[in-house]
Amino acid sequence: MNKELIIRSNSSEVDFALLKDGKLIELHKEADNNDFAVGDVFLAKIRKPVSGLNAAFVNVGYEKDAFLHYHDLGPQLLSLLKFIKRVSTGKLKDYTLKNFPFESNIDKNGSIMDAVKANQSILVQIVKEPISTKGPRISSELSIAGRYIVLVPFSERVSISQKIESKDEKDRLKRLVLSIKPKGFGIIVRTVAEGKKVAELDKDLQNLLTKWSTMCKKLYKAEHPSKVLSEMNKASSILRDIFNESFTGIQVDDEDLYYEIKEYVQKIAPKKESIVKLYQSKVPLFEKYGVERQIKTSFGKTVSMSKGAYLVIEHTEALHVIDVNSGNRSNKAKTQEDTALEVNLIAAKEIARQLRLRDMGGIIVIDFIDMTNAEHRRTLFDHLKTEMKDDRAKHKILPPSKFGLVQITRQRVRPEVNIKTREVNPNGTGSEVEAPIVLVDKITTDLERILAKDGFNGVTLNTHPFIAAYLTKGFPSIRFKWFMNHKKWVKILPRDAYTYLEYRFKDKNDEVYN
Repeated sequence: MNKELIIRSNSSEVDFALLKDGKLIELHKEADNNDFAVGDVFLAKIRKPVSGLNAAFVNVGYEKDAFLHYHDLGPQLLSLLKFIKRVSTGKLKDYTLKNFPFESNIDKNGSIMDAVKANQSILVQIVKEPISTKGPRISSELSIAGRYIVLVPFSERVSISQKIESKDEKDRLKRLVLSIKPKGFGIIVRTVAEGKKVAELDKDLQNLLTKWSTMCKKLYKAEHPSKVLSEMNKASSILRDIFNESFTGIQVDDEDLYYEIKEYVQKIAPKKESIVKLYQSKVPLFEKYGVERQIKTSFGKTVSMSKGAYLVIEHTEALHVIDVNSGNRSNKAKTQEDTALEVNLIAAKEIARQLRLRDMGGIIVIDFIDMTNAEHRRTLFDHLKTEMKDDRAKHKILPPSKFGLVQITRQRVRPEVNIKTREVNPNGTGSEVEAPIVLVDKITTDLERILAKDGFNGVTLNTHPFIAAYLTKGFPSIRFKWFMNHKKWVKILPRDAYTYLEYRFKDKNDEVYN
């Protein structure tokens, strides 16, 4: 299994494509204006506690107030509030918590009205980004994530990732962490810490304690609201969470980002530093690695699979529905039951990929092809769980119901990735798309204008793959006719990212002709 991270940068955002054996499995986007990312910590003020919701609305600077439920306050809320007050006024300058007297835990089933008051200062962390018409979801139970561990202030608890299956390894890691754990902080050991030595864990811990100390220094006389701790950039956070020995390449097309990522990889995995490459070809990065084409084939309402089967994915406000269809396929299976099992297993793998790719969250209902054999249903259920094992989002899968439906709940912390894959019919609504004669006439007119200019500097036509094929097919092709008329050869490059009517002429320096 080989993994590659492809990073494309432009002026306003950065796109991240994670490939597994060449197949796109995750797609992320980081915009410059995303000031409310998961993991960011704000010093904010309670706007209004609401007893009916047992929650409070908090002003974090977003157009909609953030939502803070009582259960997200954290048991050590009173200690946190006391700490904030003393640090903000300058009375406390020791941020280590080793000499800080903790208050008693709040009641698990208490009321928000007894816990917080309007205009009260509080430290909160974004746990769910603003989605649709809702403001961010926040928590005052803070956590600072590192490569191997997560630091939890105002806690004494040590816990180990459930994905580490070996009991001996869990016990070993717990002993190591207890030997280095500072007083007043809890620690969660991440899956990637498996097999690591105490020196590596301690180095990670010291980095997190430095982050905590830097954040606390910002609290003194800070404005409300203000961001006091930022989650690291998307590239570093993705690498922090998923980077392992299976990574074979990281391609970046921006020089500044390249050096930043190279430096981070050198810190977390020095032996893998050489896999970070600066991409400098004229062919767009996402097209070189087939990402653009995979995006267009993976984000539609209908998703094709092998052997003629396909999925239909519908989105509603309340849930997502996925229908599995066998299509007009034929196979060598002896019975309809065997055919159903084969298609369902193929679909389970693709569904696991689609959930990660689109970052679908909430309730997902899957209508697999009906199977009467209980053993086949168990096989399907186990296969789906295995395929979703690598999914970093928290999720729960229920066994197939009596109606053959499988229900999944999946954590949603960011807006779903939604990419339009349909284009407007160039010939108008309701008409069929004929040969692009009108478009070719327009391209030919632009080409003649360019060739008539003085100082001709070579010409390359970038256009949609369908148009590129139309211009070069047959003999004599349209391109050959251009050559016979003007004695100039036009290079044609198909561009997966272009729409049907989009095209550009470029010179040999890759500059666009006006």
